[in-house]
Amino acid sequence: MEQSWKQAKSVFAAALGPPLFWLVLFFLVPLAIVWAYSFGHNDGLTDIAITGTFKNYARAIEPLYLKIFVKSAGVAALTTALCLVIGFPVALAITFAPQKTKAWLLLLIMLPFWTNLLIRTYALIAVLRTEGYINKSYEWLWTLVDKVAPLGAFQPMELLYNNSAVVLGLVYVHLPFMVLPLYSALDRLDKSLLEASLDLGAGHLRTLFLVVVPLALPGIASGVLITFIPALGAYLTPDLLGGPDSQMIANVIERQFKRANDWPFGAAMSFLLMYLTFMAIAVQAVLGRKKTGEGAR
Repeated sequence: MEQSWKQAKSVFAAALGPPLFWLVLFFLVPLAIVWAYSFGHNDGLTDIAITGTFKNYARAIEPLYLKIFVKSAGVAALTTALCLVIGFPVALAITFAPQKTKAWLLLLIMLPFWTNLLIRTYALIAVLRTEGYINKSYEWLWTLVDKVAPLGAFQPMELLYNNSAVVLGLVYVHLPFMVLPLYSALDRLDKSLLEASLDLGAGHLRTLFLVVVPLALPGIASGVLITFIPALGAYLTPDLLGGPDSQMIANVIERQFKRANDWPFGAAMSFLLMYLTFMAIAVQAVLGRKKTGEGAR
């Protein structure tokens, strides 16, 4: 007589025990400590007194810091929109590519995950800096044209240490997070629906917007969510590519923990960012459930 998996509690306990212990000890416990710090204040140079105060949260929503939160959300939203605009055609091209070509294209999308983020960011700096590849190519083109029509002294483009460089870096880093969910959704499409739309005279553009995009909405929602959340909390890219006016909320949090030594305030800002993340996930879940309910009708 075969034993039901539901009755094999010892097997589940043995399999679940070590990962659950690791998760509680090295994730939930430190997270709970930082959460407790957000309700305290500095008591001397190294001690933190947890008093249950909400002053840190009240300070975090002051206009100065609220402006940084809003700016970070705007940069993350712009990054997500650009990733969607760029990633959707890429995912569509991979979906309809021949099987052998599709495997290589997916490998190219996955390749950045095999390289450290710091190395990729420094590679981008090498491209964008004053003596980088773009400015060198621009100087070569300038010199070529200058021989025909004098243009004056060459001035390199300022491509680094500004908001544009931060957005470009975030798109460069997070584009695979958008392409993969989109490809997963598009690859499951019923191709006969596209053929039917074309046979009925809809044309490729109308088929794309009236058939493909609505059917790919679950993938779009997933891609938007898993692109927006990491972009909102990005630290390394704004720190290396941005200037004094390009700092995002994660950089402010880092300064509270490292330079200002104000751990309670940094903890409060960290959890405000986490609360925003939970809200975004909840909104996505509610919208997904609503669309599922409408589809069932």
